[in-house]
Amino acid sequence: MAKDKSLISIFLIMLKLGALTFGGGYAMVPLFEDEFVQKRGWIACEDMANMIALSQSVPGAIAINCGILIGYRLKKLRGALAAVAGIILPSLVVLTAVTYLYEAVRDNAYVTGALRGIRAAVVALLVSAFWRLSKPFRKDIISIAFFATAFLLSLLLNLNSIYIILGAVVFGILIGMFRIKKPEKDGAP
Repeated sequence: MAKDKSLISIFLIMLKLGALTFGGGYAMVPLFEDEFVQKRGWIACEDMANMIALSQSVPGAIAINCGILIGYRLKKLRGALAAVAGIILPSLVVLTAVTYLYEAVRDNAYVTGALRGIRAAVVALLVSAFWRLSKPFRKDIISIAFFATAFLLSLLLNLNSIYIILGAVVFGILIGMFRIKKPEKDGAP
């Protein structure tokens, strides 16, 4: 495991992820997990799952939100800035170039086919990341039941995700309160 948690390391890792990830912020989720949990061991699996959940729950792009949390966890404010700069720079360069080239390639069959293939690969990466990141929660029947309920509400009722997130917050607080063991007073039954 690499021990170098320098600002330049954080920037370069995020630059690599930003440059090599197609499909938007969700496509970065498995790569964040792979780089920071599996390869380097800088962040615990459960912490990464919590960072990803928080990143999805606040306004903004998930990749940037998660980058901020990862960078901050590793090197506070300067780490967050290095991470965000690394994530944003490749997109900024590519989107600037694409803006100028889009008209020339938008109807190209090869470009269309490549983008379809990339979308399919992104789905596989997301499923893989979900499976790995859910490992700490698979032992808890309450978490599994709540996941299934939230998934079904989203899928079948097309319920707005904000209601599911707010429900999850309330449910989590209630479960947390229920699980907290109150210390027994001396002499109390």
